[in-house]
Amino acid sequence: MNNLLVRAARGERTERPPVWLMRQAGRHIPEYREIRSNHSFREAIETPEIAERITLLPWKLYEPDGLVIYSDILTVLEPLGFEYHVESGVGPVVENPVQGPDDIERERQDVRSSLDFVGDLLGRLRTSVGNRTALIGFAGGPFTLASYVVAGGVSHRHDPIRRFRVEHPEAFRSLLETFATAVRESLEYQIEEGADVVQLFDTYASVLSRSDYEEFVQPVHEEILSDLDAPSIVFVRGMDGKIDLLEKTGADVIGLDWTVDMAAARRQLGETPVQGNLDPQFLFGDEEFVRRQTRSVIEAAGPEGHILNLGHGVHRETPVESVRTFVETAKSFEWDE
Repeated sequence: MNNLLVRAARGERTERPPVWLMRQAGRHIPEYREIRSNHSFREAIETPEIAERITLLPWKLYEPDGLVIYSDILTVLEPLGFEYHVESGVGPVVENPVQGPDDIERERQDVRSSLDFVGDLLGRLRTSVGNRTALIGFAGGPFTLASYVVAGGVSHRHDPIRRFRVEHPEAFRSLLETFATAVRESLEYQIEEGADVVQLFDTYASVLSRSDYEEFVQPVHEEILSDLDAPSIVFVRGMDGKIDLLEKTGADVIGLDWTVDMAAARRQLGETPVQGNLDPQFLFGDEEFVRRQTRSVIEAAGPEGHILNLGHGVHRETPVESVRTFVETAKSFEWDE
């Protein structure tokens, strides 16, 4: 595929930076909130017709260079024997969390057949947009998934999983391996069904020490990302000072959050492609501020191997016009020959 985003993910020089936003089909779009008022979160992601409609919302508004499927990082929990639901104002709740080191093995189902609604969605999107934009698949990373199933839901400091790692290191390792296998299968399935690029979100893994990340998480990231049949992106929030560890995962592209200095990262990573990294809060500035800050990220990243994105997801209160300004700034940018 000769798509701008795919070319950048391969490290090529592009005439302008390709652009998309994490959580771009979400709550900042009024029509999304309208759709969700009639459907639960699980119903929306597991009904391909609804998920397609939501995925296409940013295409209609901004025509970004990548459309990320409307899904969730927790979809692989159910084939692994974990039940969950999403409570408004609370977030995901795992109904049968891990009770101890002897409780990590559950009755499993086939990942591909359990996630057939994701394959259906990708097929529909390929029909809807053809090759006019890249389709982006994704999955949650093993540590982030483990944090949810050990805590039973959202844990802001991730104390339960960090304690589990200390008290039961081998069970911790086994839990990460279990998730790594399922996540790998999920990403392979998405690629088979039409995803042009895939992203691994192990957002919470930065809470581990450097040595623990190297010992426990880096190997499973490598297991997931090695030799995929499409370019891959890895994203871990809060890795300033540790982005060299992300480079060792084997991902084709390193996602950078807003705390990382883009120019310094590019010097450190050399030819490794990067994604990011405008502070999502900057989209609450006026139009000139958004344009100036966006151009600053683009210029710091350079013309080779850069995918423009935010340093995390779009906030729900973000003005649609600010997102449009962000996207249009990228699309009107031209590198000198």
